[in-house]
Amino acid sequence: MGRHILLAFLSILVLAVPASAKTAAKGPPRADWTHVVAATPAGGFVLGNPKAKVKLVEYGSLTCPHCRAFDQEGVPTLLGKYVKPGQVSWEFRNYVRDAADVTAALIARCSGARSFFPLTRALYKDQPVWFGKAAGTPKEQLEKLADLPPQRQFVGMAKLAGLDAWAAAHGLPAAKSNQCLANVKSVDQLVHMNHDATEQHPDFAGTPTFLINGALVKDVASWGSLEPKLKAALGG
Repeated sequence: MGRHILLAFLSILVLAVPASAKTAAKGPPRADWTHVVAATPAGGFVLGNPKAKVKLVEYGSLTCPHCRAFDQEGVPTLLGKYVKPGQVSWEFRNYVRDAADVTAALIARCSGARSFFPLTRALYKDQPVWFGKAAGTPKEQLEKLADLPPQRQFVGMAKLAGLDAWAAAHGLPAAKSNQCLANVKSVDQLVHMNHDATEQHPDFAGTPTFLINGALVKDVASWGSLEPKLKAALGG
């Protein structure tokens, strides 16, 4: 990945009812589909029943406050009410908007499917802290990052945002996170995912953007507006 791509990112940065023991017989436990996760051909990660009636895709940015609001307000219900029983599967595809976003995405994706969703949700929870540090970095320091070799650029951003220490505190040793941050092919994959999103969906309007069974859902960016669409797709 060249200097021009990093500069493009940097320019944006400056911005259960209990059953009666007498009437209910115990049956086999229901599957919990929130423990089933896999990488997808599109570059995202999907959680839930692969044969779910409704397949939800979210394009999300880790530096987007509206995406953070969706994670806090909607994801608990999405997981507990829809994904867990197998009705809906949820795929998250990173749509990176700035250098800090790329850095956070590389950390979230570092250990693959196993830890992607826990790390992504933890990054949203702490977004005001690490993104605040990144956004508050003097322009001169940000510009110096672009002069570093590609393998060091996002390692440097992680230090500026405090994401190196954050990653270590969340089970990613420094050697592991630095390796992921220096992986130019992983950065190129994120850039390619951005291109695919806008190429495949001309009405893509930013993050968060949702697809239901492959169709883009227009004018929906919150859980309050998304849930009725899920219910309709389920036939409820």
